[in-house]
Amino acid sequence: MADPSTYRPAPGSIPTDPGVYRFSDANGIVIYVGKAKNLRQRLNSYFADPAGLHFRTQTMVRTAAKVEWTVVRNELESLQLEYTWIKQFDPRFNVKYRDDKSYPWLCITWSEEFPRVFVGRGAKRPGYRYFGPFGQAWAIRDTVDSLLRVFPMRSCSSGTFKSAAASGRPCLLGYIGKCSAPCVGKISAEDHREIVGDFAAFMNGQSAALIRKLEREMSRAAERQEYEHAAVVRDSLTALRLATEKNAIVLSDGADCDVINLAVDPLEVAAQIFHVRAGRVRGERGWVADRPDDGDLPDLVESLLLQLYAGASDASDDTSSIPREILVPHLPTSGSAMAELLSEVRGARVAVRVPQRGDKVALLDTVGRNAAESLAQHKMKRASDLSTRNRALEEVQRALMLPDPPLRIECYDISHTQGSEVVGSMVVFEDGLPRKSEYRRFVIRSFEGSNDVAAMHEVLTRRFRRLLEDREAIRAASGASAGEEAALLIDPTTGAPRKFAYAPALVVVDGGEPQVNAAQQVFDELGITDIALVGLAKRLEEVWLPGDDMPVILPRTSEGLYLLQRLRDEAHRFAITHHRGRRSAAMVDSVLDHVPGLGETRRKALIKHFGSLKKLRTADEEQIAQVPGFGPTLAAAVKQALVADQPGEAINMATGEVL
Repeated sequence: MADPSTYRPAPGSIPTDPGVYRFSDANGIVIYVGKAKNLRQRLNSYFADPAGLHFRTQTMVRTAAKVEWTVVRNELESLQLEYTWIKQFDPRFNVKYRDDKSYPWLCITWSEEFPRVFVGRGAKRPGYRYFGPFGQAWAIRDTVDSLLRVFPMRSCSSGTFKSAAASGRPCLLGYIGKCSAPCVGKISAEDHREIVGDFAAFMNGQSAALIRKLEREMSRAAERQEYEHAAVVRDSLTALRLATEKNAIVLSDGADCDVINLAVDPLEVAAQIFHVRAGRVRGERGWVADRPDDGDLPDLVESLLLQLYAGASDASDDTSSIPREILVPHLPTSGSAMAELLSEVRGARVAVRVPQRGDKVALLDTVGRNAAESLAQHKMKRASDLSTRNRALEEVQRALMLPDPPLRIECYDISHTQGSEVVGSMVVFEDGLPRKSEYRRFVIRSFEGSNDVAAMHEVLTRRFRRLLEDREAIRAASGASAGEEAALLIDPTTGAPRKFAYAPALVVVDGGEPQVNAAQQVFDELGITDIALVGLAKRLEEVWLPGDDMPVILPRTSEGLYLLQRLRDEAHRFAITHHRGRRSAAMVDSVLDHVPGLGETRRKALIKHFGSLKKLRTADEEQIAQVPGFGPTLAAAVKQALVADQPGEAINMATGEVL
């Protein structure tokens, strides 16, 4: 790898203008493309202290051997040039949102004399019109099959079409009314294209006008006493309404928009998009990609919008793939310049905005939940693979120079709110998978304040002192030697493992050097020397070893780092859940302290029944009275106390009168 100082531009040689830059390796291959409002400021950041750079950024600047830049006039031009270079050079260090599967499209071969409709996958072709993508191929094929009764357009292949034209006989679809048989001249090219236009209009969400058109045609046929034709139109109307109802209305204003949301973690990002046309979700798509650096959400949104839409003009008749409105969770870094670029590509105004209220906010949240679910499934699939788990354990063993792979790993985290309700968590992974029956919670009562290091010291002291006590009790009771301990770790009366009796091969603490040193102090005080210890810091996903001045940096693609990150995230989730439960219970205690006849047991019953103080506030007296141990009188007293606790209200506890 090259030393960045060997190709760093001379001081003052980089302009302060906006522009686009690219890093190339020793073979002249472009490995990264970026843009900046101030080229000097941005490029100098790459040549700062390497320890302050993201690991992937460190790798990029050490792989590169040259950096070049081009000055532009404004941010719109920088966006256009950045997209052009990314498409031209396909740099390996730029984030790439890759499909987690191949999504089906609905295509109309608009440039042909007799356009056909079909469901396909893969790249788009110029001259064709596309709709989607859709979640399942069978669903869109079923929709097309229904619509061909209403819009009998061609759906056969070129070979079938030519064969029918040569024989002078239409195919089966022509006989059963699902094709107007242009192959044998039953309909002219102009009339057939009108049918195709109606089909495309329906797929674009313009169903109301088509329904009105068919209703008028049915009425005219009935007036002319052409009852058979009227029955055919009636059946077409029924099929059209059924096809319309398959897509639930999600936006009451009938908007045409794409709704995009992201779910991120330190290593990966999942993107989800819903295509909404005429207020209905017509298609959806999802991606999972590696995060290239510590870029924030606006940067990730901008890169996604570029990859999704900036190339739409490559297919001449596909500008409809860019809607009038794009809803995102955060505005892209370039702000209005992105909307200007997409407006140029579409040939009409495009708005990129963050919804603030109403149905669109709710839909954005739904898309976000889908993105989070996609990321969770991706992680689960990755974690459940046996060979992947084995590789992760082996990578951790090599990185930490352990004698054996750490088959049992424990991770600890601390959670509190400004020093109150301090709790700790312990999660356990065995063979790379969570063992939830071994999870433990700790309530810190020895001090108040936001001292995470002291709290971590207490949690580890309690856990490993209990380990030593359990082992000593086992040896004392059985007279066994240390080598026979393993057989005695099972309680003979229950058959379950003794609590805290198993020692981990590796302990992971959430944090950097201070937390690791606090944990090592506990090990020194208790005389523990056979358990490995590391800390995982969030900023750069650094792995800290006790007594080391520099962290261990695992590659971002490392399965070992992925395993440690999952441990840390699970410990954080478990600690947060415990903390929220205690905080909610404490709030209930403070609100209901002076209710006569309401002791600790009944307060706990309230929390268990309703789950939170917020839900308890919305309950009426009858619902509260259904909690075991509560009657109408006590339920009324509880409700009065809850009303009195609301801001701006007070209540006379003797009379129940709101003051």
